[in-house]
Amino acid sequence: MLKTDQLFLRNFLLILLLVLLASGTATYVWFKNIYLAQIKTNLSQNIDSVSLVLPNLESVDDFVQEYRKKTGLRITFIALDGRVLAESHEDKTLMENHLHRDEIRQLKTAKMGHSIRYSKTLGKEYLYVVKQIETEEKERVYLRMADDIEKIREGFFSLSMQIIVIFVLSFIIAVALALNINKRLKKETENILEILHMLLDKKNFEIERMGELYEFNKITQLLEIVGSKLKHRENLKSKQNAKLKLANRQKDEIISALSHEFKNPIAVITGYCESMIGQQMDQSIADKFLKKIENNAHKMSAIIDKLRLAISLEDGRKNLNFEHCDLRGLCEELAQDIKQSYKGREIHIEGEGVFIEADPVLFGVALTNLMENALKYSENDVEVVVRKDYVKVVDHGIGMEKKELEKITDKFYRVSTNRWNNSLGLGLNIVDNIVRLHGFTLQIMSQKNIGSTFKITF
Repeated sequence: MLKTDQLFLRNFLLILLLVLLASGTATYVWFKNIYLAQIKTNLSQNIDSVSLVLPNLESVDDFVQEYRKKTGLRITFIALDGRVLAESHEDKTLMENHLHRDEIRQLKTAKMGHSIRYSKTLGKEYLYVVKQIETEEKERVYLRMADDIEKIREGFFSLSMQIIVIFVLSFIIAVALALNINKRLKKETENILEILHMLLDKKNFEIERMGELYEFNKITQLLEIVGSKLKHRENLKSKQNAKLKLANRQKDEIISALSHEFKNPIAVITGYCESMIGQQMDQSIADKFLKKIENNAHKMSAIIDKLRLAISLEDGRKNLNFEHCDLRGLCEELAQDIKQSYKGREIHIEGEGVFIEADPVLFGVALTNLMENALKYSENDVEVVVRKDYVKVVDHGIGMEKKELEKITDKFYRVSTNRWNNSLGLGLNIVDNIVRLHGFTLQIMSQKNIGSTFKITF
């Protein structure tokens, strides 16, 4: 396994080498492109100059040889059919047809053609530039000029040597700086390791030297904070254990609530079943017993359905089927069904017909829970007020304290008084979830021993 200083030095040298190669390559490409572009421009200008003096020439063959001596450029006159008419560097009679050369073919779509090609005859690489011009006899021909680009290698070699010298000097300076940095990194790392060993041994310590470099200084400060927090580790464990005990107690309370809710119906069903087994009884009495058994079975099923509904609403797995609902008509229908279980109690509905977009089944569950709660926890009649922008259920019962209002819609929460028994603590949690799914808001107002108001605003 490499140490930090070894890894740093190895990566530094590798990066430096890559930078050298990338810089050298980029410099070569840049230098070559600039040089070729300049040669291409010069050749194009020379062709334009020759085209101006061409009508005054007596012999094209003599001209190309003189032009070669003066400029050192290769010059070729080519007929439109590809035949070489005059050539400065080769015997034109021995040259093949040039019609299919790259630079000639480019003239079909452009005013100027160019290509770079190695000449086997001359043993050099040339840049060729060609244009179409007009002779004295109004005959159109191709005039091609070429220049030797071997010079670029000579220039690049000279430039490369200068770059190498610069990079060698830079490399020496960089290595010296890297070794100095590496020495400081090693010192800082050893300091951090010493602190970590003390933390591992759970020792109380005070840091004698903070980091000199910014990052290591921050790490040292953080380690100092960690060390001080470890002193309170036992206290944190105690608090966590207390939280676990509280969570277990809450779980036990939920299980107790479920057991309590199922205990009475199960006891009733068991009692009536034991009374009927092996007994001869009148059919009317047997039917009465069976009706009691059926009612309590439905009660158990209702508890399970309420628990499943609460879970599905909380997880967002309940889809809404919106309809144009008559809110007053829905309240009246629900009130009639609820009053069957609360003989002698009244639910007064106030307000005119109001229509809303809602899921009538789920919204009906919310209204039913509010009305049943009002009947359970008050001895007076219940009021339901329907308006165009809200519906509210008002009771004049035992009410709640302010601290209880903040948690009353939590799942499994039950107000901690003997008179207020919220069963499983799911009713208002279901109401709150249904209201939020509709995009409505639930507002609860209550005063101890005066009553409560549950208002749903659309």
